[in-house]
Amino acid sequence: MRLVVAAIGRAKNAPEAALVDDYAARIRAAGRAVGFSDFAIIESEAPKGLDGPARRTRESALLAAAIPDRARRIVLDERGKPLASADFAALLGRWRDQGAPAAAFLIGGADGHDPSLREKADLVLSFGPATWPHMLVRAMLCEQIYRAMTILSGHPYHRG
Repeated sequence: MRLVVAAIGRAKNAPEAALVDDYAARIRAAGRAVGFSDFAIIESEAPKGLDGPARRTRESALLAAAIPDRARRIVLDERGKPLASADFAALLGRWRDQGAPAAAFLIGGADGHDPSLREKADLVLSFGPATWPHMLVRAMLCEQIYRAMTILSGHPYHRG
């Protein structure tokens, strides 16, 4: 199963970018051993000259265009469902075992997601009710995906 993180905004030289790159390399290495064939991060530039609902609609369209065919859709949103790491790993493992070809994690811009994107999601995932910087959310998500790989492989990284 292929894993894709699609996000609005470019990391460039943000301090979080190095952390995301480190976890992405770990995910690629650990994921192959447990049936995850690829991991990619797709960044889309935030549209200029739009705000509010128009910006949210355009950003959601950019994210939707990055979703692989027949992929499970996970929208990150503060109003979503929080999952324990073991439950998150079990969900990815279940989708893999069911033959899902891909899972796409969608991180919107500052104005959030268009409601239509949330409605089409297989899961709306939250990292809690706090508002997090989008670059930090990428790092947190990559860490949780890596943690899921270690849980599925029985590696001692996760001790919870």
